[in-house]
Amino acid sequence: MSAEEQAFFERQLVHLTDPVDISQVINRTVCGDLLTALDFLPESFADLVIVDPPYNLTKQFAAQEFKARSDAKYFDYLEEWFPRVVRCLKPSGSLYLCGDWRSTAMLYEVMNRHLTVMNRITWQREKGKGAKHNWKNGMEDIWFGVKNPKNYYFDIDAVKIRRKVLAPYRQDGKPKDWESTDGGNFRMTHPSNFWDDITIPYWSMPENTDHPTQKPEKLIAKLILASCPLDGVVFDPFLGSGTTSVTAKKLHRRYCGVEINTEYACWTEKRLQLADSHPAIQGYVDGIFWERNSCPK
Repeated sequence: MSAEEQAFFERQLVHLTDPVDISQVINRTVCGDLLTALDFLPESFADLVIVDPPYNLTKQFAAQEFKARSDAKYFDYLEEWFPRVVRCLKPSGSLYLCGDWRSTAMLYEVMNRHLTVMNRITWQREKGKGAKHNWKNGMEDIWFGVKNPKNYYFDIDAVKIRRKVLAPYRQDGKPKDWESTDGGNFRMTHPSNFWDDITIPYWSMPENTDHPTQKPEKLIAKLILASCPLDGVVFDPFLGSGTTSVTAKKLHRRYCGVEINTEYACWTEKRLQLADSHPAIQGYVDGIFWERNSCPK
């Protein structure tokens, strides 16, 4: 990004110094420290919160470094901000909390303390570093929780997966629960809590950025479509390079995100601008989620 672009996108960012109402932060990127921003954001404004915090690893995020710590201290870190993020959720809202195998036990504990835990999604990473003396880490978790287990939005039909049928079954000579197309035999299936159809962004994909822990748009799209109504509000308190806001915009939801790093926040603004002319989500075409490498377009 050129200096001119950086300056342009910096002017689009919101810096909170006083309490605001929802109209002042909707479809905007808040640049600043989360703990400060949470003092000024309104209560109960989000239908869906997607949280992708630093995992309990030593990791460099531009000029800032997050350092690994004991489980107890990582839990204390979560407790600093998680209850205050929950405050932003509507009474009927849902929250998804991302982590890896090292942090997942602490994530469950903090969510179980402040929300009703509904499920744990495990998604398969297509790539990752190899290990000589341990199993390669090819999975991550997403904990799903709600404020009210008797009243929350969930649209299972919006996230069904189109899968190839390898052993087609017929009844009375006709396909049973599948369809025959020029591209092969397919059926629409209900998704489970194990997702093996996600592709991590790589250099040739338009959504790719240099952010070290970027999540795929397809992954976030599933969470949004399942748990946020059309024109609802999606909030991401650790926005990074903007995947949650960008995906929400592409899916006609409103959004708000907080990011402490100015450069990452500017990447978000650039991606949001590009989404107007490039609204596609890899692996999601014409309202259908396709298995990895099976989409005909």
